[in-house]
This record gives sequence, structure tokens and C-alpha cells, in this order.
Amino acid sequence: MAVTAQQVKELREATGVGMMDCKKALEETGGDMEAAVDWLRTRGLAKAAKKAGRIAAEGLVGVNVEGTQAAIVEVNSETDFVARNEQFQAIVGNVAKLAVEAGGSTDKLAEMPFPGTGRSVAAELTDAIAKIGENMNLRRSAVIDVKDGVIGSYVHNTVKPGMGKLGVIVGLESTGDKNVLLALGKQIAMHIANTNPASVSEADIDPALVAKEREIFTEQAKETGKPAEVIAKMVEGRVRKFFEESTLLAQTFVIDGESKVKDVVARAEKDAGAPIKVTKFVRYSLGEGIEKAETDFAAEVAATSGVPQQPQA
Repeated sequence: MAVTAQQVKELREATGVGMMDCKKALEETGGDMEAAVDWLRTRGLAKAAKKAGRIAAEGLVGVNVEGTQAAIVEVNSETDFVARNEQFQAIVGNVAKLAVEAGGSTDKLAEMPFPGTGRSVAAELTDAIAKIGENMNLRRSAVIDVKDGVIGSYVHNTVKPGMGKLGVIVGLESTGDKNVLLALGKQIAMHIANTNPASVSEADIDPALVAKEREIFTEQAKETGKPAEVIAKMVEGRVRKFFEESTLLAQTFVIDGESKVKDVVARAEKDAGAPIKVTKFVRYSLGEGIEKAETDFAAEVAATSGVPQQPQA
């Protein structure tokens, strides 16, 4: 029996499963809608799809450093409880390792074979959703590599080596002493975790971000009612301060609270015996930018237990 587009549409609407899987289910069951739903359920697909719309802002950031290459990934779950699940942690660890080969493409990473299962990374997450019972997703990934040098890394709120709530990788290009570079790289990664700079230097900051800040500074300065030439100087002064606060090399180093990061790098060059260039960094903080649903925990418990919530005095 030929499967029609309308049948696929109906099954998709009923289960929330992707069109290709719906088509496959109908083909396997001779177009029987109920049997097709059961076919999807036996494979965990329908159950996973029902949870796919739920907000997943918890989970883990994973970091994997391999010589002069490093990857960072964010894999989300709905609750912190699942982030402590060993199966979930194993998924994050394997995904972080695969991410180096994916070269920073999250789409490519999702389609890569997951070790030992014969499934793709995306399919492995779908399978885990069905087993663990929460929505999960591979949100983002990035890779840094250097020709000669090291990758510094830092993970905050670590639950396992290379996994936590916040991760940073930073590239240091240099022919100098690798032990010196590794120590510096870790310190700079810790600094980035703390200050969240917008870029390495003024040269590589997003022009759109600078334009937006300049516009805000201009409007603020105009409110003072001062002459145009004074306003122009005020704006330029605030832009300079913005660069100092927002670019890594111009920031005050959090480790000593006094030196500029660029001066810390310059001092390390003497110990390393060669110039050091901070090439790039990536900082992932778990769930940043995800709009989390506001929930009333007491109301949820009451609704689940069937006990009416008592009004507060």
C-alpha cells in the first residue's frame, strides 16, 4: 500500500515525530495509523517527541583537549538531576570527543556515529530521552586549534573531569616552553570564565556590538545638554572604557587584581622563551540565552499529589 502525504501529516500531528520516521512507520505497518503509532512507541520515538517541546536549560558543558586541538559542547536536559545521571554524562563525554572531528559544526556532530551503538549522536539522544524521561538536546559546539602552542581550558562546577556548568577553551600560539604555556592557558581560561570578555582584543570585537554601545553612549551624553564637541569627547571616552572592560587583553587580570592581561602574557613570554599570541577563546555557560519557564514548585507538588494548595496568609 502506498503511503500518502496526508497520512504522514496526520501521524506527525498525532505523535510529534519527524516526517521521515512517520513515513517509515506507515510503510512498515501497511498504512495502519494505530499500528504506526505503536511502531514509533516501541522505538522510543513517540515518547521522545512528546518531550521535545519542553524547555531544556540544564545539563552539562563538556570540554575535550587533544594536543593542539580542543572542543567544547553544550548538551541540555530539563533538570540538574539528569545532569548527574551517569548515562547522560557518558553521552556528553563522548560527544565532546567527537566534536573535535566535527570541526565546530553542530549539525555535522549530530549526524556522526555514536561510539558502540550504531546510532547517530542525535539518535542516541532520542534514545536517552525515551529511557531517562526528559527532553535533551545538543545545543552548540565549537573547536579551537593552534599550529604550535597549547590549548588552555577550565571547567567550573565540575561534576566529572571535563564536564561542568561552565567551560572555557583558549588557544595560545607559541614555540615556547609548553609547561609555561599550559600554566598561563589555565589562568587565562579561569579569567575568561570570571569576566566573560567579548573578544580577545579591540581588533576582533564585533563591530555591531561597538556600534550599539556607541549609540547608547551618544544618547546618554546628549541628555547632559552639553555642546556637541564635548559630547563627542564624552562618547569616545566611554568607548575606550568599554574596550578596556570588554576585551580580554585590556582587562585587569583577576588572578592578581592589578596587571592587564596583555602584561601578564608579556611577562610569560620571558619565561617561555618565545612570543605568545592569544588566538581565540570560547566560553560556554550552561543555559545562557535560554528562556527558562517560571514555575511554582509548591503548586506543581500540589497538582501532582491532588492536595489543594493552601492560601498564603
